[in-house]
Parts: sequence; C-alpha cells; structure tokens
Amino acid sequence: MEHSLKHSISFFGLIALGAGGVIGSSWIYTNSQFFKTYGAGGEIFGLLAAACLAVLVSLSFAELSTTFSRSGGEVVYGYAAFGKKGSLFAGWALLGAYISTLAFYVTASSLLISTIFPQIAIGPYYSFAGVKVYLTELVIGIAIMLLVFLINYFGAKLTGRVQILMFLLLVVLGLSLVVVGFSRGNVANFLPAFSQSQDKVSSIFRFILPAMTFLTGWESVAIMAEEAKFPKKRIGTVVILSIVIAAVYYISVLLSSAWVYPWQQTAGMQMGTIDAFKAAGFPILSVFAYAISFLGLATSAMTLFTAASRLVFSLARARILPQRFTKVHPKYGTPVNALWLVLALVLGMGWLGKGALVYFLDMGGFLVALAWSFSTFCLLKIRRKYPYLDGGFKNKHLFFPTFGGVIALGVAGLTLIPGTPVSLVWPYEYIILAIWCGFGLVSYFTQKGEQSVSEEFMGADSQLLNSKNVSSNPKEVL
Repeated sequence: MEHSLKHSISFFGLIALGAGGVIGSSWIYTNSQFFKTYGAGGEIFGLLAAACLAVLVSLSFAELSTTFSRSGGEVVYGYAAFGKKGSLFAGWALLGAYISTLAFYVTASSLLISTIFPQIAIGPYYSFAGVKVYLTELVIGIAIMLLVFLINYFGAKLTGRVQILMFLLLVVLGLSLVVVGFSRGNVANFLPAFSQSQDKVSSIFRFILPAMTFLTGWESVAIMAEEAKFPKKRIGTVVILSIVIAAVYYISVLLSSAWVYPWQQTAGMQMGTIDAFKAAGFPILSVFAYAISFLGLATSAMTLFTAASRLVFSLARARILPQRFTKVHPKYGTPVNALWLVLALVLGMGWLGKGALVYFLDMGGFLVALAWSFSTFCLLKIRRKYPYLDGGFKNKHLFFPTFGGVIALGVAGLTLIPGTPVSLVWPYEYIILAIWCGFGLVSYFTQKGEQSVSEEFMGADSQLLNSKNVSSNPKEVL
C-alpha cells in the first residue's frame, strides 16, 4: 500500500524551513562564552569555515535532492547507493543529530525564560550531572515542544506558513541589529579579534564542530522534498540558499555585536549579544536580540521536528523501523505515528536538563559530520551506478562536494579520538553514542524487508532507477 505525503510546501515555505531551521537560539547568547574561549575571531571565522564546508557538502544534497524527490532525503540516497545498510546509516545519523538538538531546546527554552523570570528556577527539582533541573523549567520546555508537535500534526502547509512568518520576523530583527551595530559601532571594538593567549588557527579550528551543530537543519530541505509543490529541479537551489542565508545571518549579527561593543568585555557577560547591545546603549535592540533567540529556537525546533518525523517515516518505508510509522493522517497528510515517536524521543532525552547541554551539542555535531560526509559517498556511488540520472541540478565536477565530504569525515573521526580539540566527552558521550547505535542495529535486524530498491520505499524513483541499464564504467563518474 502506498503511503504518500501531501504536496503542500511552497518554494518560499521550503526556504523558510531550511534557513529558519538552521538559525537556532543559543548562538546569540552563548557567544559571550565562545568569545572568551575562542576569541571573537575564533567564533566568527570558525563559523565562516564551517559554512564553507556546509556549502561544499550541500552540493551533494542539491544534486541528489533534485534526482530523488522521495521523503527522507539521505535515507533514500543511502538506499539507492548502498542498499538497506546505507539507508540505516544515513537515517540514524541524521535522526540522532536532530533528536539531540531538539532535546537541547527543551532545556534551552526554559533557560531563556528564566533570564527574565528567575522565579521559575525555584521549587521542586532533581539533579543530573551535578546540575539542578527545576520541575517548572521542565514543564515549560515540554509545553513548548508540545506546541511544535501540534503545529506539525495539522499539516506541512500550516507548518510552512507559520515558519515563513517567524522567519520574516527574524530577518527584520536581525537587520536592525546589523544596521545599528555597524553604523554606530567601531572596528576597534572587534580588533584584535583574538586575545594574546589564543592561538588563531587552533581557535578557528576548534570552533568548527560546535559551528556545524549551529548550521544543522538545511538537510531538512532534501528530507521534505516529497512535500514540495513546485518543480523538483528547484529543490537543489533551495538547499544551497538555506545555508548561505543562515550563514550570512549568523556572521552578520555576531560581527555587529563585536562591532558595537568591545568583544573582550562581552566575553565576561552572561548573555552575549543581548548584553552587548544593552551595554552599548541600545536597550531596545537588546530586546530585539532576545526576541531573535526565541524566534530562532522556534524556527529551528519547527524544522527539525518536521524533518525528524520524515526520517522516521522514510526508515519505516524502508522496513528498518516498524510499518506502523508509515501511517499518514487521512486529512492532514502528516506521518502521525512518526510525529508521536519523535515527541517521545525528544521528551525522553529532554528531562536530562542543563547538565546535558554540552552532550547534546557535541553528539549533534558528530552525527551531522557523519551524515554530511556520507552524502558525498552516496553521490559518487549513484553517479557510477546510474550515470544517466539528471534531476536538473548536476555538479559539473565532483571535486568540490567530495572535498567537503572528506573534510566532514575527518572532523567526525577526530571527535572519536581522545585528546583532540574536538573529542567527545569521556565516558558519557561515548556511552550515549553506543546506546544510539545499539538501538539502530536492533531495529535493523528485527525488521524484515527486501534488500533491493522497493516500490513502496522509492515510489516513482524506483522506476527511474530501473528504467535504463546500469553503467559500470568508472570514467562516467567524472
């Protein structure tokens, strides 16, 4: 039986979901800590380097998303290239990254509110990793995530419209900070961009991993390609635009905060850009920065929740997860059971609270790096197996996406080696990673299904793959 999602997301809706999904919350107030650790130059230039890496990697997604428009994105590419094992690897990596980030938002939302209403951080609590989790904070975080769930439940069309509105507000508020920051600030507040104790190259390199977590979310464009109501050949353009728009937004706002007020002093503050504009004499813009943090949290949570549910839906189509998760609401056209599972996973991790914030960010960065690199290998394999495929966006040369994939794989590898600047935290993050991998393997071996490309999983794309003879000539890859 065919389980299809509705074509209900407009071109601008998908851009808002892609770019808005990247623009998160914590970057605008954690830059005080990042300025202190890496210098303003380390964070801003490290973010720029990560954005360049993301654009290179996105070239793979851009081509593949126009060729295969089935829901699931890299889950589908992995299936077409390497079969069921490839589908599991890609889907489980991205799903783990998205769930980790959403669990981060459960705590981050209440953390933001407590800066205005500190009284919520009182009363009954429990501790995790030596940090108190107040029940009031947890309830607020859960309530916000339930709202995100409900908007997703009632259809991608509603999700897209809400996302467009929030994204436009983000742009207006961000432009206000940038215009005032650069017109009323001074380059002397930014230079020198590093303190004397900070090594420039090391600081930039060390920030790439958390920056990759900040840049997560544009993959959702490919994941939701099936629901686009415009020609699929334009989806690749949306993929790249999402990264470029989000990266320009991040860098412009962060640089404006270092321009309007000395970044060395911002490094000693609690709320980064929010405090910097207030200290510079612009209290209204400080409120704008605070609003950006909430809107960024909402847009990112909305996109990642939507994308995570489609990953579950696609994995179920591939018979890696139980078939019950392919159920589509007859009226709203949304994968209802997949949405419920994502909600359960997010809340199941979100209760860990502020003590697990670093774990969530590090795990998200590692899994995203894996998924990014794997997309390149999928492109190389599919080009070799199916050289006749052309969805309308095709890389003339494979050097750039391959280079991006190799770099992403190198970053992922370094996180597993103890003692490197980007190593996972021993033993907690390694344990979490092992548990997540264990769940994926259990699901893989307990679900029965065909190893070949199936009509149910690939839909019309299955006929596309089988419509011509497969070439084995490696020269056709180049």
